[in-house]
Amino acid sequence: MAKFKWEGTSPSGKSVSGVIEANTKQEAFNYLKKQRINLDASKVVEAAAGFNMEIKIPGFGPKVKPRDVVIFTRQFATMIDAGLPLIKGIEIIASSSDNPAFKKSLTDVKNNVETGMTLADAMAKQPKCFDELYTNMVRAGENGGILDIIMERLSIQMEKAMKLKREVKTAMIYPSVVVSAACIVTSVLLIFVIPTFAEMFSGFGSELPMPTQIVMNLSDIFVTYWYLIFGGAGALLWSFFKALGTPRGQEVLHPIFLKLPVFGDIIRKVAVARFTRTLATMLASGVPILDALAICAKTSGNKVVENEIYQVRLSISEGKSMIEPLADSSIFPPMVVSMIEVGETSGALDTMLIKIADFYEEEVDNAVGAMKQLIEPIMILVLGTVIGGLVIAMYLPIFKMGSIVS
Repeated sequence: MAKFKWEGTSPSGKSVSGVIEANTKQEAFNYLKKQRINLDASKVVEAAAGFNMEIKIPGFGPKVKPRDVVIFTRQFATMIDAGLPLIKGIEIIASSSDNPAFKKSLTDVKNNVETGMTLADAMAKQPKCFDELYTNMVRAGENGGILDIIMERLSIQMEKAMKLKREVKTAMIYPSVVVSAACIVTSVLLIFVIPTFAEMFSGFGSELPMPTQIVMNLSDIFVTYWYLIFGGAGALLWSFFKALGTPRGQEVLHPIFLKLPVFGDIIRKVAVARFTRTLATMLASGVPILDALAICAKTSGNKVVENEIYQVRLSISEGKSMIEPLADSSIFPPMVVSMIEVGETSGALDTMLIKIADFYEEEVDNAVGAMKQLIEPIMILVLGTVIGGLVIAMYLPIFKMGSIVS
């Protein structure tokens, strides 16, 4: 027989724990339940023999990626449609997963379902894998007996969301690389190359051209205070991303993002596409509209969009239409508002929302493609101007010397 450690609460609500001998984990769990111990299946673990301590370092180790959840959702939908029991399907997918963190989460879900918990509640205990949108749709699928259809819709929804996110990331890679390269090359020139020219020009015996003098002064600043410059830049970047992760920072920065040239328009289109597809998927799955709007607001990715969706939710909760707050919004264009109004009036809101989502996802693709074409020549021009300007400034005294000699 094996030994199992367990933690739970007694009938009086007191925290209790201990070690029990049993042939299997399920046998140990069932025995404790008969003793009226309230516990979670994940809190019943086999006691390791000898020294077997798991060391966890925060921030390190495998993480569950959206791609893992998308693949699981697609496979799980196929298995349910084929008539495979839930527990068996989760067990098969968990055993084939190459991500230890995701495998553990799926195992915990399976164990909790085995103890009588609903699939949605079991998934809700794994928030790093399954968010509120996911668990609410699974709950709607379980209640309506259409879990296979819901999982199929979820997989489509997540795949579309990943595609949108990938498009925006791809658009940002090129300018980020070019700007980083420009900063590195400029820093190398100012710290290592320009001082060599400065020594050569020190005995020039004539006043240096203004551009050359400016570059040499800039080089002196970099050589003397390089640690402050790079440290300050690093601190500024760290502060920016730190602020972006706080509610107050998001309230300040997110409206600025929407006003950025080119990027602001893409962010707005992404927000519209994400909102309409998420809301359409949830409404088609039977999730109540107030719950669906609350989840759409939380998953919008932008505080401005989130606040405006909450205004729509408030309007509906007061018995009004969702059109008026949408019409007053700075995010949703008149065309979107008109299409939603038609869908709401005709009773086919979910179908109309999907059409809007398809249209705006295509708009995002086109906008990202146009941005790539626009940014490439701009970045090359900026890089050429900066590097070329430094080189020309350093060669101006040599040209002047040549003219004097001639």
